[in-house]
Amino acid sequence: MNDTTIHQDVLDELEFEPSIDAANIGVAVENGIVTLSGHVGSYAEKAAAEAAVRRVRGVRAIAEEIQIRYPERKKHADDEIAARALKIISWDTALPDAAIGVTVQRGCVTLTGEVPWHFQRIAAENAVRKLGGVVAIVNLVTIRPTASAADIGERIENALRRNAEIEASGIHAGVIDGNVTLEGGVHSWNERRAAERAAWSVPGVTRVDNRISVN
Repeated sequence: MNDTTIHQDVLDELEFEPSIDAANIGVAVENGIVTLSGHVGSYAEKAAAEAAVRRVRGVRAIAEEIQIRYPERKKHADDEIAARALKIISWDTALPDAAIGVTVQRGCVTLTGEVPWHFQRIAAENAVRKLGGVVAIVNLVTIRPTASAADIGERIENALRRNAEIEASGIHAGVIDGNVTLEGGVHSWNERRAAERAAWSVPGVTRVDNRISVN
């Protein structure tokens, strides 16, 4: 697929996504690498734009340079953002009580702590994504290891084979102390992401290094 086609498909996908105002988003494509520029009105909108681009066939990588410009009435002090983040995290039943720490500096939210599952790590980030005033999220929450490397490797291979979105024969998973390295090649960005999600779904995985290439 050539860059011109990818460029038009990305523009169409951004326009199609109802949670995005694409009027101020610029798109450039070179060798399948999409660069997003311009500005949006919230961190959630910025994340949605990136997710929309990932859905487009032929996209090999994304360089994200979008700025967040909150209207003056929606700007919040760091202590207000931190208080709201802690409250919304405490309401999330998927997260252990008092497991997540929050610090905020100039609208950048840093999450810390330790949880048993990767989905809980992502849940903490998703909980604060839509808060007003947030311009970036740094997720430093770690996963508590619970299984042996051999068991993790076998479970990942089985998960990849079960997943209808993935051609598992082209993927290899190496495991060292809960750290997983995925290598090989797939046909789409979504397939690459699906392989990473499958690896993260296995108990005991503490880190996933996704080196799968999109061919």
